[in-house]
Order: sequence, then C-alpha cells, then structure tokens
Amino acid sequence: MNRQIFTWSIAFVLILFFSITAMKSCTRIDAGHEGILVKLYGTGKGVQDVSLVTGRVWYNPLTEDVFQFPTFVQTIDYEAFTVNAKDGSVFTVDPTISFRVIPGQSPRIFSKYRKEIEQITTTTLYNYTRDAFRIQFNQYSTDSIISNRQSFEDKVQVALGESLKKEGFELEQMTSGLQYPDEIVRAVNLKNRAVQQALQVENELKVAEAQARKKIVEAEAEARANELRQRTLTPLLIQQQFIEKWDGKTPLYGNLPTFFKNVQ
Repeated sequence: MNRQIFTWSIAFVLILFFSITAMKSCTRIDAGHEGILVKLYGTGKGVQDVSLVTGRVWYNPLTEDVFQFPTFVQTIDYEAFTVNAKDGSVFTVDPTISFRVIPGQSPRIFSKYRKEIEQITTTTLYNYTRDAFRIQFNQYSTDSIISNRQSFEDKVQVALGESLKKEGFELEQMTSGLQYPDEIVRAVNLKNRAVQQALQVENELKVAEAQARKKIVEAEAEARANELRQRTLTPLLIQQQFIEKWDGKTPLYGNLPTFFKNVQ
C-alpha cells in the first residue's frame, strides 16, 4: 500500500513537472520583434546554435531559450562625455542616436555579443558613438569645428553609420549636443556684444546725421523764405496792406504826425 502511494506520488510530481514545462515551452514573438531560438548546451554556450524564429514558438525550456530583439526604431540619449580637438581644446558631446536592428541580423548580433539589445545599446553602441566623435575631433582644430560644424557632424554621422551597419544596426539619426569650451563661449559672447554695440553706435550716428540734415534743410528754407520776403516787401506794398487793414483812425509816427511810417 505504501509502495503504491509512493508510486502515485512520483507519477503526480512527474505529471505536474511536465505540465509546468509544457506551459512554459511556448511563446509568441511580438510584432516589431525578431525571435532568436538559442540552444543552451554545447561548448559554445549557444553561439553555434542560434536560429531566427517568428510567430508562435515551441521550445524546450530545459535545453533552449527564446530571446526577442526589437526591429523598430529606438532612440537613446547617452550621457555627456568630453573629447579633445586636434589643438587640445576640450569639447563636451551629449549625443542622442536613433537606430534599429537590420531585419534578419538578430541571430548574428546575438551570436557575437551574447547579450540582449538593452545591454548592447548601453555598452557596444555607446563605445562606437564615442569612437566616432573621438576620431573626427582628432582631425579638426577648434576654429575648424566652429566654422564647419555642420560638415563635422555629418562626417561623424557617416562614420558612426558605417560602423553600426557592420554590426547589424542601421543608424537613423544622430544629434551631437555639441557644447563649446567655456573660453570659446566667452569669446563669442564678447564678440557678439561688441558687434551689437558697434551697430548701436552706427544707428545713433545715422539718426544724428539725419537730424542735422533736417535742421540744415529747415534753416536753408527759412533763409530763402526771408530773402524772398525782403525782395517782395516794397514801401508801396506796405502802404497797400496798411490801407486794407486801416480802422479809420489817423496813426501818429515820430514827433510830427505823419500818415505813413517810413520803412526805409
């Protein structure tokens, strides 16, 4: 009786074990992902037995495992780091990259690094990004970087894209977040301030010149008007204007009463 109970117990444990195993031996690859079926046995620890799978996947959890690699575009903002230019100036780079796994390359990536995509992103891709900036900075002086920043960043992006493509990744976009050395920023600010002050002085001079020209024109106009009045203001005209405005009373001028005042 005890032996029978023991046999039933063993059978129950085995059934329970295989039931749990069966429940865990099926998974489904999500949309926007590639599945990688990895053999867990062998001296290579899965490197020699990696295959691409899609859809619903059945596997033996005791000897196999399934990893999912996203194939959609991912964006990562790396921590800032410093790089020296050709002439020794220290620049700060705060890069952000957008990338994706090239379809079908997941098995090769996993076989090489034996890591999931999150670990590869924060280690391998970060190192490639640093190297791309470091190599280009070593070829540019400070003045060249400032004067040709767009060309410099384009070369970094091309170099980084080529490096990632060899590893099975496609670079979609990169921003450098490039920050100039403090002494360069101060020099640029001083230069901009000097230019603004020069423009302000130039504008003030233009206003002063315009006002001076205006006064000259007004003075010339007044002088011409006075000259014209002097030419046209004759004694006969004055007498005529007097008669027109006379109120009928006899005006007195000088010691002896006279009707018209001598304007000579």
